[in-house]
Amino acid sequence: MSRKLRNTFIVLGGILVLGVIISLPPVWIHIGWRLDNAILVVSRWINPPENVVFVPSGGNTVTPGQPTETPLPTSTPEILPTPTITPTPLPSGVQLSGVKFVHQHDKWNYCAPSNLSMVLSYWGVWATRDTIAHVVKPWDEDKNVMPYELQNYVENYTDLKALVRVGGNLQILKNLLANNFVVLVEKGVTTFRDTVTGKLAWMGHYNTVLGYDDNTQSVIVDDSYIGTPDNPNLGINLHIPYSEFIDQWRDFDYIFMVVYPPEKENDVLNAIGILADENAAFQEAARVAEEETKTQSGLELYMAWFNLGTSRYQLLDYQGAGDAYDQAFLVNGTLPDEQRPWRMMWYQTGPYFAYYYTGRYADVIDLANKTIASTPKPYLEESFYWRAMAELMLGEQSKAIDDVNTAYKYHPGFPPVVDLMQQLGIPTPAP
Repeated sequence: MSRKLRNTFIVLGGILVLGVIISLPPVWIHIGWRLDNAILVVSRWINPPENVVFVPSGGNTVTPGQPTETPLPTSTPEILPTPTITPTPLPSGVQLSGVKFVHQHDKWNYCAPSNLSMVLSYWGVWATRDTIAHVVKPWDEDKNVMPYELQNYVENYTDLKALVRVGGNLQILKNLLANNFVVLVEKGVTTFRDTVTGKLAWMGHYNTVLGYDDNTQSVIVDDSYIGTPDNPNLGINLHIPYSEFIDQWRDFDYIFMVVYPPEKENDVLNAIGILADENAAFQEAARVAEEETKTQSGLELYMAWFNLGTSRYQLLDYQGAGDAYDQAFLVNGTLPDEQRPWRMMWYQTGPYFAYYYTGRYADVIDLANKTIASTPKPYLEESFYWRAMAELMLGEQSKAIDDVNTAYKYHPGFPPVVDLMQQLGIPTPAP
């Protein structure tokens, strides 16, 4: 054996031994996450996701067919009683107590289970963030948990009820808080540094809203990201100026969730007014978004168009939704790279609905491709699911089967994926 070949074997053997050592749990706990971050940094440097722009085709590639299964759920359909309205003047400030603060650190993308744990604690229900995460994100590194998944957790695992609505505003938020309901909101933030690159970057985030103060013109929240194990108080009772809060809330169509005991349902419906009717809430959100497409610019214009698309698809106006999403993505292409919200499709999947149900299957696939390629860890079950749906409509069954299996891997038991696997005759793995 030549010296060169022998040295090659020695190097390969050393790499193998090093890999085995690193994979040992005691070692991985201390350095594994650093290696993960190093891989992500290199990947982002080679292929910056903010430089990748989806350009919609703007037309149908195939005549729309019947959907192959029930669409991915958005929020639980509700028929709620008409509230008995008893308006009362609001105080100039409210700050609710009784929430047990929970941080999200030392875990990946844990703001959803951390905040739901806080909201439940207000009602005396203690579920740890890990207990909740085991249900809502069984794949630990899932990028996002949708509001309807949190709502389903409350409805299925507690004696409480949960209501999710879009189209919220400060008045409704104050009404709920003044009636002793904490509120969970989803918003976009650019104030946190990317844990991989260290750059300020847009991302979706949940906050637990505890109060408001008209004197300081601010909303009071607990923020699971800012709090740390060593200093949890950093994330407690943060005051966010009204204008900043609205700008952040806009990024998710002013969505909010209220958790409450069943006997307090009329109080909730009274507090949210016209939004008590879910269809009316989508109509109101669409109205606000359309107005904001005329008044906003830059990133906020993108958000306004995106919100209009989201509300329209919820109203089953898929063509109108697709048109609005097209405008959003065109605006997105004009934004400076550092402002581009390239993570958007991790959190909101409305464009898949709009494009799929208007026969724009190539756009579904192209958008899913770009979303999946945005991270070397594409734990985005919704994108794989929708790509599979579009591939089936284009006759690419083998690709669809691969994607649906991947979607199931990243979210075992995910109902739309399970339904699609059954239709395709794919056995689901034993739990």
